[in-house]
Amino acid sequence: MSFADKVIQFNQQLEYTGPALPAGIRIMNPFKEEPEALRISSEFYRKYYNDDNQRHIILGINPGRFGGGLTGIPFTDPKRLVSECHINYDGKMAHEPSSVYVYEVINAYGGPEAFYNRFYINSLCPLGFTIYDNKGNEKNYNYYDSRALCNTVTPYIIENIEKQIALGVNTDICYCFGTGQNEKFIKKLNDEYAFFKEVVALEHPRFIMQYKSKTKQAYIDKYLEAFSRANQD
Repeated sequence: MSFADKVIQFNQQLEYTGPALPAGIRIMNPFKEEPEALRISSEFYRKYYNDDNQRHIILGINPGRFGGGLTGIPFTDPKRLVSECHINYDGKMAHEPSSVYVYEVINAYGGPEAFYNRFYINSLCPLGFTIYDNKGNEKNYNYYDSRALCNTVTPYIIENIEKQIALGVNTDICYCFGTGQNEKFIKKLNDEYAFFKEVVALEHPRFIMQYKSKTKQAYIDKYLEAFSRANQD
């Protein structure tokens, strides 16, 4: 099986089977909720991962509603899917700031073909979470936003890190999007389970776009420097 075949199979079987989530928190599974997500993501992986090369893994937090939550592809919103990956999309044309930044990095690296030949992006928790605010609006929620949720889904997270390593991931370096709670959590797990020799954390794309946009180029350079270490393997 190619790397693409393994990822597609992984996506097809993605389902939360752990204990009930805390009250008010909903699981978000694009492969069950979005009719086109499996087709779109499968086309994406066959385009960029149709080989048996090893990749370095990049782990975000969990999918957001307007990126991977629609396309099934982490950090790829519908606009970037069409404009950067040239894959047709007939659904809601949403915009996610994290995806904008990630594709700026990808293009600075050399473009999607060069980048995805060496890296595989997913999330520490491959399914997302949402809550409703006081006005009835659905909002993204992170696995670490409540201790109860984090404790509930930790076994599921561990299981899915192991499954993703089995796709054909180089375990020398794992890159982590998020230098706060996500870094703290993955390094704690890695100390216990020794998934990777090293975890390299980078500021989360959304943090950069929201708070550091004026110095965005410095962060792009930092990402590229970090990713260059993977080229030395």
